[in-house]
Amino acid sequence: MNIFITILFMVVIGALIGGFTNHLAIKMLFRPYNAVYIGKWRVPFTPGLIPKRRDELARQMGRMVVEHLVTPESIRSKFMDKDFQRDITELVKKELRTLMESDMTINGLLEKAGIKDGTERIEKRIGRFVEGVYEKAMGKYRGQPIAAILPQPLLEGAERKIPEITAYILGKGEDYFSSYEGKVRIQAMFDEFFKDKGMIGNMIQMVLGNVSIADKIQPEIIKFFKSDGAHLLITSILKKELEKLLARDAAELEAMAGREKIVSALQGYAINLAGTEQLLSAPASQLLASYKETILERTAPHLVIMLGDWLTSRIEMMMEKLHLQELVRAQVETFSLQRVEDMILGITKSELKMITYLGALLGGLIGVFQGIFAILFS
Repeated sequence: MNIFITILFMVVIGALIGGFTNHLAIKMLFRPYNAVYIGKWRVPFTPGLIPKRRDELARQMGRMVVEHLVTPESIRSKFMDKDFQRDITELVKKELRTLMESDMTINGLLEKAGIKDGTERIEKRIGRFVEGVYEKAMGKYRGQPIAAILPQPLLEGAERKIPEITAYILGKGEDYFSSYEGKVRIQAMFDEFFKDKGMIGNMIQMVLGNVSIADKIQPEIIKFFKSDGAHLLITSILKKELEKLLARDAAELEAMAGREKIVSALQGYAINLAGTEQLLSAPASQLLASYKETILERTAPHLVIMLGDWLTSRIEMMMEKLHLQELVRAQVETFSLQRVEDMILGITKSELKMITYLGALLGGLIGVFQGIFAILFS
Protein backbone atom coordinates (compact mmCIF):
# COMPACT_ATOMS: atom_id res chain seq x y z
CA MET A 1 0.00 0.00 0.00
CA ASN A 2 2.84 2.35 0.89
CA ILE A 3 4.51 1.48 -2.40
CA PHE A 4 1.34 2.47 -4.38
CA ILE A 5 0.97 5.74 -2.44
CA THR A 6 4.62 6.57 -3.01
CA ILE A 7 4.39 5.93 -6.75
CA LEU A 8 1.09 7.88 -6.96
CA PHE A 9 2.61 10.79 -5.07
CA MET A 10 5.59 10.80 -7.41
CA VAL A 11 3.28 10.71 -10.46
CA VAL A 12 1.18 13.63 -9.19
CA ILE A 13 4.25 15.71 -8.32
CA GLY A 14 5.91 14.90 -11.68
CA ALA A 15 2.74 15.69 -13.63
CA LEU A 16 2.28 19.02 -11.83
CA ILE A 17 5.90 19.96 -12.35
CA GLY A 18 5.89 18.94 -16.03
CA GLY A 19 2.58 20.62 -16.83
CA PHE A 20 3.41 23.79 -14.90
CA THR A 21 6.88 24.00 -16.46
CA ASN A 22 5.51 23.76 -20.01
CA HIS A 23 2.69 26.20 -19.22
CA LEU A 24 5.22 28.65 -17.77
CA ALA A 25 7.45 28.25 -20.81
CA ILE A 26 4.53 29.02 -23.13
CA LYS A 27 3.58 32.08 -21.11
CA MET A 28 7.19 33.26 -21.22
CA LEU A 29 6.92 33.38 -25.00
CA PHE A 30 4.66 36.43 -24.58
CA ARG A 31 5.10 37.71 -21.02
CA PRO A 32 6.21 40.04 -19.75
CA TYR A 33 5.70 42.56 -22.52
CA ASN A 34 8.49 44.81 -21.24
CA ALA A 35 11.82 44.26 -19.55
CA VAL A 36 11.75 43.99 -15.73
CA TYR A 37 14.55 45.64 -13.75
CA ILE A 38 15.67 45.30 -10.15
CA GLY A 39 17.68 48.45 -9.77
CA LYS A 40 19.89 48.48 -12.85
CA TRP A 41 19.85 44.70 -13.21
CA ARG A 42 17.50 43.34 -15.87
CA VAL A 43 15.70 40.20 -14.85
CA PRO A 44 16.64 37.33 -17.22
CA PHE A 45 14.10 36.27 -19.90
CA THR A 46 12.38 39.67 -19.76
CA PRO A 47 10.73 40.79 -21.92
CA GLY A 48 9.24 37.58 -23.34
CA LEU A 49 10.63 35.98 -26.47
CA ILE A 50 8.01 37.33 -28.89
CA PRO A 51 7.98 40.93 -27.53
CA LYS A 52 11.77 40.89 -27.57
CA ARG A 53 11.94 39.71 -31.20
CA ARG A 54 8.85 41.48 -32.45
CA ASP A 55 10.58 43.12 -35.44
CA GLU A 56 11.98 39.80 -36.59
CA LEU A 57 8.55 38.21 -36.14
CA ALA A 58 7.02 40.89 -38.37
CA ARG A 59 9.66 40.30 -41.06
CA GLN A 60 9.23 36.53 -40.90
CA MET A 61 5.44 36.82 -41.11
CA GLY A 62 5.74 39.02 -44.18
CA ARG A 63 8.16 36.57 -45.75
CA MET A 64 5.94 33.61 -44.87
CA VAL A 65 2.88 35.26 -46.43
CA VAL A 66 4.70 36.07 -49.68
CA GLU A 67 6.65 32.81 -50.04
CA HIS A 68 4.15 30.28 -48.73
CA LEU A 69 0.63 31.71 -48.39
CA VAL A 70 -0.17 34.37 -50.99
CA THR A 71 2.02 33.28 -53.90
CA PRO A 72 1.61 34.03 -57.62
CA GLU A 73 0.94 30.32 -58.19
CA SER A 74 -1.81 30.17 -55.57
CA ILE A 75 -3.51 33.29 -56.92
CA ARG A 76 -3.16 32.07 -60.50
CA SER A 77 -4.67 28.69 -59.65
CA LYS A 78 -7.52 30.45 -57.85
CA PHE A 79 -8.32 32.59 -60.88
CA MET A 80 -8.20 29.54 -63.13
CA ASP A 81 -10.52 27.55 -60.88
CA LYS A 82 -13.84 26.92 -62.66
CA ASP A 83 -15.95 27.28 -59.52
CA PHE A 84 -14.30 30.62 -58.73
CA GLN A 85 -14.86 31.86 -62.29
CA ARG A 86 -18.50 30.79 -62.10
CA ASP A 87 -18.99 32.64 -58.80
CA ILE A 88 -17.30 35.77 -60.14
CA THR A 89 -19.37 35.58 -63.33
CA GLU A 90 -22.58 35.44 -61.31
CA LEU A 91 -21.40 38.42 -59.24
CA VAL A 92 -20.56 40.42 -62.38
CA LYS A 93 -23.92 39.54 -63.94
CA LYS A 94 -25.72 40.63 -60.78
CA GLU A 95 -23.94 43.99 -60.76
CA LEU A 96 -24.50 44.51 -64.49
CA ARG A 97 -28.19 43.64 -64.15
CA THR A 98 -28.55 46.18 -61.34
CA LEU A 99 -26.86 48.81 -63.49
CA MET A 100 -28.90 48.06 -66.61
CA GLU A 101 -32.17 48.22 -64.68
CA SER A 102 -31.34 51.47 -62.89
CA ASP A 103 -32.34 54.99 -63.85
CA MET A 104 -28.77 56.23 -63.53
CA THR A 105 -27.49 58.07 -66.59
CA ILE A 106 -24.06 57.84 -68.19
CA ASN A 107 -23.40 61.31 -66.78
CA GLY A 108 -24.20 59.95 -63.33
CA LEU A 109 -21.75 57.08 -63.79
CA LEU A 110 -19.06 59.49 -64.96
CA GLU A 111 -19.64 61.75 -61.94
CA LYS A 112 -19.35 58.73 -59.64
CA ALA A 113 -16.01 58.01 -61.29
CA GLY A 114 -14.94 61.59 -60.54
CA ILE A 115 -15.43 62.87 -64.10
CA LYS A 116 -17.50 66.04 -64.22
CA ASP A 117 -18.74 67.90 -67.31
CA GLY A 118 -18.78 64.64 -69.28
CA THR A 119 -20.61 66.13 -72.27
CA GLU A 120 -18.16 69.01 -72.60
CA ARG A 121 -15.17 66.69 -72.26
CA ILE A 122 -16.41 64.28 -74.91
CA GLU A 123 -17.33 67.06 -77.32
CA LYS A 124 -13.87 68.58 -76.90
CA ARG A 125 -12.32 65.20 -77.66
CA ILE A 126 -14.51 64.83 -80.75
CA GLY A 127 -13.48 68.32 -81.83
CA ARG A 128 -9.77 67.56 -81.37
CA PHE A 129 -10.17 64.27 -83.21
CA VAL A 130 -11.92 65.92 -86.17
CA GLU A 131 -9.31 68.68 -86.30
CA GLY A 132 -6.53 66.08 -86.21
CA VAL A 133 -8.10 64.10 -89.05
CA TYR A 134 -8.60 67.30 -91.07
CA GLU A 135 -5.00 68.41 -90.57
CA LYS A 136 -3.69 64.98 -91.50
CA ALA A 137 -5.77 64.95 -94.70
CA MET A 138 -4.95 68.53 -95.70
CA GLY A 139 -1.27 67.99 -94.96
CA LYS A 140 -1.38 65.28 -97.59
CA TYR A 141 -3.49 67.14 -100.16
CA ARG A 142 -2.14 70.71 -99.95
CA GLY A 143 -0.23 71.44 -103.16
CA GLN A 144 -2.39 69.09 -105.22
CA PRO A 145 -5.22 70.05 -107.56
CA ILE A 146 -8.73 69.39 -106.34
CA ALA A 147 -9.25 66.93 -109.22
CA ALA A 148 -6.47 64.71 -107.81
CA ILE A 149 -8.11 64.67 -104.37
CA LEU A 150 -11.72 63.91 -105.17
CA PRO A 151 -12.60 60.29 -106.06
CA GLN A 152 -13.16 59.55 -109.75
CA PRO A 153 -16.82 58.48 -109.33
CA LEU A 154 -17.56 61.84 -107.71
CA LEU A 155 -15.91 63.73 -110.60
CA GLU A 156 -17.83 61.70 -113.15
CA GLY A 157 -21.05 62.25 -111.23
CA ALA A 158 -20.46 66.01 -111.15
CA GLU A 159 -19.88 66.08 -114.91
CA ARG A 160 -23.07 64.10 -115.54
CA LYS A 161 -25.01 66.56 -113.40
CA ILE A 162 -24.01 69.58 -115.51
CA PRO A 163 -26.81 69.14 -118.12
CA GLU A 164 -29.34 68.83 -115.30
CA ILE A 165 -27.99 71.98 -113.66
CA THR A 166 -28.15 73.75 -117.04
CA ALA A 167 -31.79 72.72 -117.50
CA TYR A 168 -32.58 73.85 -113.96
CA ILE A 169 -30.97 77.29 -114.51
CA LEU A 170 -32.71 77.83 -117.84
CA GLY A 171 -36.02 76.62 -116.45
CA LYS A 172 -35.83 79.03 -113.51
CA GLY A 173 -34.83 81.84 -115.87
CA GLU A 174 -37.76 81.10 -118.17
CA ASP A 175 -40.20 80.97 -115.23
CA TYR A 176 -38.94 84.26 -113.88
CA PHE A 177 -39.02 86.22 -117.11
CA SER A 178 -42.42 84.71 -118.03
CA SER A 179 -43.92 86.16 -114.86
CA TYR A 180 -45.28 89.66 -114.30
CA GLU A 181 -42.35 90.35 -112.00
CA GLY A 182 -39.94 89.43 -114.81
CA LYS A 183 -41.76 91.68 -117.25
CA VAL A 184 -41.58 94.59 -114.81
CA ARG A 185 -37.91 93.90 -114.34
CA ILE A 186 -37.28 93.99 -118.12
CA GLN A 187 -39.07 97.33 -118.39
CA ALA A 188 -37.12 98.72 -115.44
CA MET A 189 -33.83 97.63 -116.99
CA PHE A 190 -34.81 99.28 -120.32
CA ASP A 191 -35.83 102.50 -118.61
CA GLU A 192 -32.61 102.53 -116.60
CA PHE A 193 -30.51 101.96 -119.72
CA PHE A 194 -32.17 104.72 -121.84
CA LYS A 195 -32.67 107.15 -118.98
CA ASP A 196 -29.76 109.34 -120.02
CA LYS A 197 -29.96 108.65 -123.74
CA GLY A 198 -32.52 111.36 -124.36
CA MET A 199 -33.50 111.44 -128.05
CA ILE A 200 -32.62 107.79 -128.75
CA GLY A 201 -35.00 106.54 -126.10
CA ASN A 202 -37.78 108.77 -127.43
CA MET A 203 -37.22 107.60 -130.98
CA ILE A 204 -37.42 103.94 -129.99
CA GLN A 205 -40.62 104.57 -128.08
CA MET A 206 -42.09 106.40 -131.11
CA VAL A 207 -41.28 103.41 -133.34
CA LEU A 208 -42.90 100.96 -130.93
CA GLY A 209 -45.97 103.11 -130.53
CA ASN A 210 -48.23 102.05 -127.69
CA VAL A 211 -46.42 98.73 -127.24
CA SER A 212 -43.97 98.70 -124.32
CA ILE A 213 -40.39 97.55 -124.83
CA ALA A 214 -40.99 94.82 -122.27
CA ASP A 215 -43.78 93.33 -124.41
CA LYS A 216 -41.42 93.08 -127.35
CA ILE A 217 -38.34 91.79 -125.49
CA GLN A 218 -40.03 89.33 -123.09
CA PRO A 219 -40.95 86.70 -125.77
CA GLU A 220 -37.43 86.83 -127.22
CA ILE A 221 -35.86 86.29 -123.82
CA ILE A 222 -38.17 83.34 -123.16
CA LYS A 223 -37.35 81.94 -126.62
CA PHE A 224 -33.64 82.24 -125.74
CA PHE A 225 -34.06 80.24 -122.54
CA LYS A 226 -35.83 77.50 -124.52
CA SER A 227 -33.30 77.34 -127.34
CA ASP A 228 -30.66 74.61 -127.78
CA GLY A 229 -28.05 77.31 -128.20
CA ALA A 230 -28.71 78.64 -124.69
CA HIS A 231 -28.49 75.11 -123.33
CA LEU A 232 -25.16 74.49 -125.06
CA LEU A 233 -23.83 77.89 -123.95
CA ILE A 234 -24.67 77.43 -120.27
CA THR A 235 -23.41 73.83 -120.32
CA SER A 236 -20.12 74.93 -121.87
CA ILE A 237 -19.72 77.69 -119.29
CA LEU A 238 -20.42 75.33 -116.40
CA LYS A 239 -17.95 72.77 -117.72
CA LYS A 240 -15.22 75.35 -118.09
CA GLU A 241 -15.84 76.71 -114.60
CA LEU A 242 -15.80 73.18 -113.17
CA GLU A 243 -12.49 72.49 -114.92
CA LYS A 244 -11.03 75.71 -113.53
CA LEU A 245 -12.24 74.83 -110.04
CA LEU A 246 -10.83 71.28 -110.19
CA ALA A 247 -7.48 72.59 -111.43
CA ARG A 248 -7.10 74.88 -108.44
CA ASP A 249 -4.85 73.96 -105.51
CA ALA A 250 -6.63 72.45 -102.49
CA ALA A 251 -4.80 74.95 -100.27
CA GLU A 252 -6.23 77.81 -102.32
CA LEU A 253 -9.74 76.47 -101.87
CA GLU A 254 -9.06 76.09 -98.14
CA ALA A 255 -7.88 79.71 -97.97
CA MET A 256 -10.99 80.91 -99.80
CA ALA A 257 -13.37 79.04 -97.50
CA GLY A 258 -11.30 79.71 -94.35
CA ARG A 259 -9.62 76.90 -92.42
CA GLU A 260 -11.30 77.80 -89.13
CA LYS A 261 -14.74 77.84 -90.70
CA ILE A 262 -14.19 74.46 -92.36
CA VAL A 263 -12.91 72.85 -89.15
CA SER A 264 -15.68 74.41 -87.08
CA ALA A 265 -18.33 73.16 -89.51
CA LEU A 266 -16.89 69.64 -89.50
CA GLN A 267 -16.68 69.64 -85.70
CA GLY A 268 -20.27 70.82 -85.38
CA TYR A 269 -21.44 68.14 -87.80
CA ALA A 270 -19.57 65.40 -85.94
CA ILE A 271 -20.85 66.54 -82.53
CA ASN A 272 -24.44 66.72 -83.77
CA LEU A 273 -24.07 63.32 -85.37
CA ALA A 274 -22.75 61.83 -82.12
CA GLY A 275 -25.60 63.32 -80.07
CA THR A 276 -23.40 63.29 -76.96
CA GLU A 277 -25.67 65.30 -74.68
CA GLN A 278 -28.74 63.17 -75.41
CA LEU A 279 -26.69 59.98 -75.08
CA LEU A 280 -25.18 60.88 -71.71
CA SER A 281 -28.50 62.12 -70.34
CA ALA A 282 -30.39 58.92 -71.18
CA PRO A 283 -30.80 56.33 -68.38
CA ALA A 284 -28.71 53.17 -68.63
CA SER A 285 -31.87 51.03 -68.66
CA GLN A 286 -33.02 52.78 -71.83
CA LEU A 287 -29.65 52.67 -73.61
CA LEU A 288 -28.91 49.02 -72.83
CA ALA A 289 -32.43 47.55 -72.96
CA SER A 290 -31.98 45.82 -76.32
CA TYR A 291 -28.53 44.50 -75.38
CA LYS A 292 -29.37 43.27 -71.88
CA GLU A 293 -29.45 39.51 -72.56
CA THR A 294 -26.39 39.65 -74.82
CA ILE A 295 -24.39 41.49 -72.17
CA LEU A 296 -25.45 39.16 -69.36
CA GLU A 297 -25.13 35.84 -71.17
CA ARG A 298 -22.22 36.50 -73.53
CA THR A 299 -20.28 39.58 -72.56
CA ALA A 300 -20.11 38.98 -68.79
CA PRO A 301 -18.53 35.46 -68.99
CA HIS A 302 -16.03 36.60 -71.62
CA LEU A 303 -15.25 39.67 -69.54
CA VAL A 304 -14.46 37.52 -66.48
CA ILE A 305 -12.23 35.20 -68.53
CA MET A 306 -10.40 38.12 -70.14
CA LEU A 307 -9.91 39.81 -66.79
CA GLY A 308 -8.66 36.56 -65.25
CA ASP A 309 -6.19 36.01 -68.10
CA TRP A 310 -4.98 39.60 -67.82
CA LEU A 311 -4.46 39.32 -64.06
CA THR A 312 -2.77 35.93 -64.15
CA SER A 313 -0.32 37.10 -66.81
CA ARG A 314 0.67 40.09 -64.69
CA ILE A 315 0.33 38.73 -61.15
CA GLU A 316 4.09 38.68 -60.45
CA MET A 317 4.44 42.31 -61.51
CA MET A 318 1.39 43.35 -59.47
CA MET A 319 2.64 41.59 -56.34
CA GLU A 320 6.03 43.18 -56.82
CA LYS A 321 4.43 46.61 -57.12
CA LEU A 322 2.30 45.94 -54.03
CA HIS A 323 5.40 45.14 -51.92
CA LEU A 324 3.24 42.63 -50.07
CA GLN A 325 6.03 41.46 -47.76
CA GLU A 326 6.72 45.01 -46.59
CA LEU A 327 2.99 45.65 -46.29
CA VAL A 328 2.51 42.66 -43.95
CA ARG A 329 5.63 43.56 -41.94
CA ALA A 330 4.52 47.18 -41.49
CA GLN A 331 1.01 46.06 -40.53
CA VAL A 332 2.26 43.54 -37.93
CA GLU A 333 4.57 46.16 -36.43
CA THR A 334 1.55 48.35 -35.74
CA PHE A 335 -0.17 45.57 -33.76
CA SER A 336 -0.14 45.82 -29.98
CA LEU A 337 1.63 43.00 -28.14
CA GLN A 338 -1.74 41.91 -26.72
CA ARG A 339 -3.11 41.60 -30.25
CA VAL A 340 -0.05 39.65 -31.43
CA GLU A 341 -0.49 37.28 -28.49
CA ASP A 342 -4.19 36.85 -29.18
CA MET A 343 -3.49 36.26 -32.88
CA ILE A 344 -0.86 33.57 -32.25
CA LEU A 345 -2.86 31.92 -29.47
CA GLY A 346 -5.94 31.96 -31.68
CA ILE A 347 -4.02 29.92 -34.26
CA THR A 348 -2.08 27.59 -31.91
CA LYS A 349 -4.26 27.47 -28.80
CA SER A 350 -5.14 23.79 -29.08
CA GLU A 351 -1.54 22.82 -29.91
CA LEU A 352 -0.16 24.81 -26.96
CA LYS A 353 -2.67 23.13 -24.65
CA MET A 354 -1.51 19.77 -25.93
CA ILE A 355 2.09 20.76 -25.13
CA THR A 356 1.01 21.56 -21.55
CA TYR A 357 -0.80 18.24 -21.26
CA LEU A 358 2.17 16.43 -22.81
CA GLY A 359 4.43 18.02 -20.20
CA ALA A 360 2.11 16.77 -17.46
CA LEU A 361 2.05 13.28 -19.03
CA LEU A 362 5.82 13.11 -19.32
CA GLY A 363 6.16 14.44 -15.77
CA GLY A 364 3.78 11.73 -14.55
CA LEU A 365 5.76 9.02 -16.38
CA ILE A 366 8.97 10.35 -14.93
CA GLY A 367 7.26 10.26 -11.49
CA VAL A 368 6.44 6.56 -12.00
CA PHE A 369 10.06 5.72 -12.74
CA GLN A 370 11.25 7.92 -9.88
CA GLY A 371 8.88 6.12 -7.48
CA ILE A 372 10.05 2.69 -8.70
CA PHE A 373 13.72 3.66 -8.40
CA ALA A 374 13.15 5.21 -4.96
CA ILE A 375 11.54 1.97 -3.72
CA LEU A 376 14.23 -0.24 -5.27
CA PHE A 377 17.12 1.70 -3.82
CA SER A 378 15.57 2.52 -0.42
